[in-house]
Amino acid sequence: MIDGRPRTTFLGIDYDPLTLAEVAAQLDARPATAPFAYLVTPNVDHVVRLHDDHGTDRETIWAAYRGATWCTCDSRILAALARPQGIDLPVAAGSDLTALILEKLCRPGDRIAVIGGGESTVIALAKRFPDLDIVQHSPPMGLRHDPVAMAAAARFATDARARFTFLAIGSPQQELLAALIARSDGATGIGLCIGAAIEFVVGESKRAPRVLQRLHLEWAFRLASNPRRLWKRYLVTGPRIFRLARQHRGGATPGA
Repeated sequence: MIDGRPRTTFLGIDYDPLTLAEVAAQLDARPATAPFAYLVTPNVDHVVRLHDDHGTDRETIWAAYRGATWCTCDSRILAALARPQGIDLPVAAGSDLTALILEKLCRPGDRIAVIGGGESTVIALAKRFPDLDIVQHSPPMGLRHDPVAMAAAARFATDARARFTFLAIGSPQQELLAALIARSDGATGIGLCIGAAIEFVVGESKRAPRVLQRLHLEWAFRLASNPRRLWKRYLVTGPRIFRLARQHRGGATPGA
């Protein structure tokens, strides 16, 4: 519950019914020295994976999402599927929130930590925002199943004492790491599980035009931009969201 408003449950995930501006206002008001809190932004890919993943750490992954201080909807498709069921899910996408934080909320001298992402991406970020103190940690591949590397990344985040820590290592690694940082003694600031959002901010990747976003076709734009990497996500895995929505409409309660 944020500011007295109960969360809205859809497909087993509890969302904060906050607009982008409302989320930004809450992040801006939180002192940089406050205990570490984190934000997750589930999209269609996240939701389907949460329901389809039956690995040994499934409960831990669900707990990482449910333990977030803020959980906002990252998908217009999810919002559209929820609407006929009388559920209002304002969209506060991670890409939009990342840009807003860097452009509007950060102040000169703020320390910003980036975990993951390419070195060139962070160099471009530092060039665009030269007044920010930006530090980066590059964990190895397979972070989800590497306890030593997870612990090292959590220590980096704790020691950095950044106002904002951008976790750019993909789901569910970033959510698991955020939950681990939150359990670490002395961790402060705000963690944001944002995937590749910084690539959009620095222009390495392009967002779909606004008209396509409003038509719920951003997925098609991304697929056309990188079909080799994204075809399975959008043509095989993603459509399972409609089955999950039908189950929810029929009274089932998907979740962990």
